[in-house]
Amino acid sequence: MSRKVRLGIVGFGNQGSQYAALVADGRVPNIDVVAIADTDPGRRDLAAERHPGVAVFDDYATMLESGAVEAVVTTVPHYLHPQMGIQALERGIHVLVEKPAGVYTKQVRELNEFAASKPELTFAIMFNQRTNPLYRRLKQIVESGEIGAIRRTNWIITTWYRPQAYYDQSDWRATWGGEGGGVLVNQAPHNLDLWQWICGVPEKVFAKAGFGFRRNINVEDEVVAVVDYGGGATGTFTTATHELVGTDRFEITGDAGKIVVTDSKTAVVTRYRRSEQEINASIPTEDIWKMTSDQFDPNEYYTHETLEFDTAWGGQHATVLENFAANILDGTPLIAPGSDGILGVRLANAIHLSAWTGKEVPMDFDEGEFLAELNKRIAEEGIFPQRS
Repeated sequence: MSRKVRLGIVGFGNQGSQYAALVADGRVPNIDVVAIADTDPGRRDLAAERHPGVAVFDDYATMLESGAVEAVVTTVPHYLHPQMGIQALERGIHVLVEKPAGVYTKQVRELNEFAASKPELTFAIMFNQRTNPLYRRLKQIVESGEIGAIRRTNWIITTWYRPQAYYDQSDWRATWGGEGGGVLVNQAPHNLDLWQWICGVPEKVFAKAGFGFRRNINVEDEVVAVVDYGGGATGTFTTATHELVGTDRFEITGDAGKIVVTDSKTAVVTRYRRSEQEINASIPTEDIWKMTSDQFDPNEYYTHETLEFDTAWGGQHATVLENFAANILDGTPLIAPGSDGILGVRLANAIHLSAWTGKEVPMDFDEGEFLAELNKRIAEEGIFPQRS
């Protein structure tokens, strides 16, 4: 390849160090990591040890002003993503933000609006699960109409087990002021993105959440949300971090078929030979008993297809990084445009607001009301400054 994108990594923690290793191992052929920034001296020393020859900075702004980088990926606490994204775009630098795009829609909207004013720059988000071939195939099936109009969706994703020691690692973790929430902003953003990417954006949501339900934390460690898509279609989302043996089961029911995904690896796709409405209208009274007897022939009504894909851990992140660089180099369409990041943040905000108020919340909720409720909880913690 004649040219590679000169990338700076902001934050050399778990994600930032992983991305640097992916590039160093040759898994992202169109990127050179030329700079790493971290405020922690220990992490800077580790970055210099692992990646000799890469410039290491103690300040993000200094790295941006150095002229060394033409693009950055932000692997920092959630509240900083919008601010750092804008700082880079202001200087003509392309941005890939880690998920989630931010903590509340007001700050993410500001990032999106600023990015829209810089159409010559690439703005993307690390929704690496969009590269998962299983979910890409399911999106194709739903969009093609193979299972008809969606009637109901359900996702139980409780495989996010975290012991108390996980939360006790640092003062900012699992706080409203430091992290911005619990399972919805830390573990489940990919699920919230995929759910809407495949099934569509709901109109409103009603939610129940447990705040410090099974862990000594202030934020949510269990959530049950019911969404309304309009037209009678509904969905549920259940997630938790305290189930030692968790469940990952995703169902999409349409009027012409059904999809059941197990463990994010295997999907059984059922396609009706006619729509359920047509099947229903065709069954005479005298044949009702056949539906529950050994004379029932499923092949008369539907077919099954099993889909299973094997994807390497880390490969999906590398694919998003490569796609980000390809968009910069030759305009290859983005897998996950940065502007899409607001969708998951908005749904998480609506779920929080519903759980806090006990009311059903529309997707066009009052951003000021949400921020006021968030700041109330930040003030009660008394650790971090309130947000604006």
